[in-house]
Amino acid sequence: MNFQFHPEAEIELNEAISYYEKIDKGLGFDFAIEANLANQRALFLPKAWAEIDVNIRRSLLARFPYGIVYTETDKEIYILAVMNLHRQPNYWKHKS
Repeated sequence: MNFQFHPEAEIELNEAISYYEKIDKGLGFDFAIEANLANQRALFLPKAWAEIDVNIRRSLLARFPYGIVYTETDKEIYILAVMNLHRQPNYWKHKS
């Protein structure tokens, strides 16, 4: 199984990496690693995370206030959002 990003989710990931890199050199890289780990957890244990909507789950990042919002199909994990947990919680719903 693989994962694929919604185009807006990929933009969110890149913007978050840039944001944290501007705060402190290397922090963006740390964020990217944590996001990848959350993606991998969703990939290997897709049903381990609580549903936040019908067939939609969220894998949380360890060090950052973000979650990977995804849905599972037979062939892939489709990442709908790289969600800042301090944003409006349902802003991503138009993507599903």
